This record gives sequence, C-alpha cells and structure tokens, in this order.
Amino acid sequence: MPDTDLDRDLVQAALRVRGHAFAPFSRYAVGAAIYAGAGHPLFVGCNVENASYGLTVCAERNAVGAMVAAGVTSFEKIAVATVDGASPCGACRQVLVQFGEDAIVLLVSADEGTILDRYRVSDLLPEAFRFHGTP
Repeated sequence: MPDTDLDRDLVQAALRVRGHAFAPFSRYAVGAAIYAGAGHPLFVGCNVENASYGLTVCAERNAVGAMVAAGVTSFEKIAVATVDGASPCGACRQVLVQFGEDAIVLLVSADEGTILDRYRVSDLLPEAFRFHGTP
C-alpha cells in the first residue's frame, strides 16, 4: 500500500501510463512516473519496443526523457509498474543515477497496484559510472 499521497499519485500515474506501453514482442508492459519536486508535474513514460530489439526504449528512460524535455534535470522519486515488480535494467539504473542518485525507486505490482519494494537509486547501482569533468 502506498505510504503517502505522493506515493499513491506516483503509483496511479505509473499504472495509467503502463496501459500505453507498446510491447507487441515481449508483451511485458512497463510504466514509470517521476516526481521531480514541488512545482513540477509528474513525468511519465512507458516502454516502447522495436522489431530491432536493441532500439527498444524502457519506461524509466522515457520518463527521464520527458522530464529533461521539460527542462528539469533531477528527480526525487520514481515509481516503476510491472506485472511482477521487476527492478530497472542496468541501462535504466545508470540513467537514473545521472539524474537522481539519491532518489527513491518504488517497485510496483501492476496486478495489485501495491508497492512491493523501495530502494535508493544508488543502492541499485552502487558502482555506477560517473563523469567527473565538466559536461
């Protein structure tokens, strides 16, 4: 069960956008919703598969892309909704570290609409690549 109104809103947004996933190959729909702080809308994304599997884009990265397209470059919390509460893939973990190393990840069961687990992004990828120069 979501702990706060924010958690509930994130879970509902992730579940809603999961319904728009384009997953004709895997049939594994994923939805993600990002909270970037007060004054920002929730940013959402779903997975978009491609016949050339390597070109598939995950829900988490699409949500981050929506956030960045709105001019926001950091976030505090992300909810990821899958049928089984799976955690983000390695590529998504790296992208999440880039924009929210200390953010919280909520893993959501799409069937139950409940939070199965929560992690700090940095705990999901403790040895993440970090650029130490000036981008």
